[in-house]
Amino acid sequence: MTDRQRTGGASEPEAPEDRKPQSDEAHSAFTPPLGVPLPAPPEDEHPTSEFAVPEGLSTEPTNEPEGSAFVPPPGVTTGGTADSGAIPVFTPANGIPTVSLIKEAPWQDRMRTMLRMPIGERPAPERIDRYGDVGPAVPRVLDLTLRIGELLLAGGENAEDVEAAMFGVAHAYGLARYEPTVTFTLLSVSYQPSLVDDPVTISRTVRRRGTDYNRLAAVFRLVHDITSQDVTLEEAYGRLAEIRRNRHPYPGWALTVAAGVLAGAASMLVGGDWPVFFAAAVGAMLGDRLAWLASGRGLPEFYQFVVAAMPPAAMGVALSVADAGLQGSAVITGGLFALIPGRALVAGVQDGLTGYYITASARLLEVGYLIVGIVCGVLTVLYGGLQLGAKLNPEVALRHVERPVVQTFSAMVLALAFCVLLQQERHTVLYATLNGGVAWVTYGALADTAGVPPVAATAVAAGLVGLFGQLLSRYRYASALPYVTAAIGPLLPGSATYFGLLSLAKNDMDRGIAHLTQAAALALAIAIGVNLGGEVARLVIKAPRAATRRAAKRTRGF
Repeated sequence: MTDRQRTGGASEPEAPEDRKPQSDEAHSAFTPPLGVPLPAPPEDEHPTSEFAVPEGLSTEPTNEPEGSAFVPPPGVTTGGTADSGAIPVFTPANGIPTVSLIKEAPWQDRMRTMLRMPIGERPAPERIDRYGDVGPAVPRVLDLTLRIGELLLAGGENAEDVEAAMFGVAHAYGLARYEPTVTFTLLSVSYQPSLVDDPVTISRTVRRRGTDYNRLAAVFRLVHDITSQDVTLEEAYGRLAEIRRNRHPYPGWALTVAAGVLAGAASMLVGGDWPVFFAAAVGAMLGDRLAWLASGRGLPEFYQFVVAAMPPAAMGVALSVADAGLQGSAVITGGLFALIPGRALVAGVQDGLTGYYITASARLLEVGYLIVGIVCGVLTVLYGGLQLGAKLNPEVALRHVERPVVQTFSAMVLALAFCVLLQQERHTVLYATLNGGVAWVTYGALADTAGVPPVAATAVAAGLVGLFGQLLSRYRYASALPYVTAAIGPLLPGSATYFGLLSLAKNDMDRGIAHLTQAAALALAIAIGVNLGGEVARLVIKAPRAATRRAAKRTRGF
């Protein structure tokens, strides 16, 4: 008896071969049992969707306009106040108001105004039709802006003006979505033709920096012509190549003599006489030649300052050891005036005040390294002189004397020599010299006559230097550095620096740190005063301004 007969079940026909399961893996929860017919396949093999329109509903489009979150509902007025029930408009229907750019204003003001605006609100370039439908050669424009920015940054210009110059050149050649970025040694630009195109970003490294204000002024004139006249790319490249080929306006021997004259004038500024003038001049010229020799050997700038500070200090120590009746301390102080990096200090503080903190930190760190180099050179000589019995008594040698005529003349000579060292154009030398005389007269009137503390008097005098320098630069559409850097020479803290170094050499740490702190305070007062004077000059001269925006728009990040 079979199993089926034991259970009493009826016999069923056997399933076809293709329906027989071959193994346990063939069984599935989705397979119908044996004997159950398979369901019929659907007529439409496409699956239905929950987004499909059910039967009986119309899919014809309506004639109603599509609403928008930025369009007020029908019947509601706009532009009123909250009391009148109107909804304020954040963006006007006719677009954002354009920026009024005055062509007579300096390009620094025009470009700085747009540079500080959001990229979406900047006005479109005005002269893109110069190239027709083809447009400018974008790679060449970007390369030109980088080369111009490199010359400006290498010449000591502050980061904000470098970015303004690069943006002005790109805007003049029709690049709208353009963003420059400037750090201490790196320049980069990013350009995006439209929101759907890939951006183009290129960079350039500034590896060599030098002091040549003649070249700096030529680059400023080129930027002014590009932003205000129809200067083609070929003409701009030609003028830029000519600027690079230009030789320095003064020969090497003139720079060495200028360094000596600067140190001699500074020694007379702190109470020296004519023999001291010549002794300080000889020491400074020897230091300048040693620095040139170290530079030719490829030594870093730190060691150049070390060797440049040693001859003036050695000259002062030799006069003190010989007991020749000359003021050795005045000789050393004059040599320090010729070495203190006032130009880099002013540029670093200006970058910090304008928000370029990375560049400012790098510049101030460079100033710190250079000052440490000066300290190493002077301290080495002073320590050796003290071991030889040199009688260095700066409190007596550099006693405060009031010689208004001699000191004013010395301050003007110092500024004149500084102009030669900075390789300035000859027509700017007279203005910078007069500006230096004004600075010293202001300082003397405040510190000696009115009894104002030295730091405050220095800040006010430096503020006048910055004010007059900025006015002169705007009148001539040039950089303010040639009119400012040389003029602050008489205000540099040479005496305070020497007092601090001598106290450290005598192992008097308290007095040394106090004098060096005073020197740092005077240096910061100079830098802040120059920057404040420049800002006051910008307030005096009419500058382009953006149209007034609503308060509601300003609170949304604009």
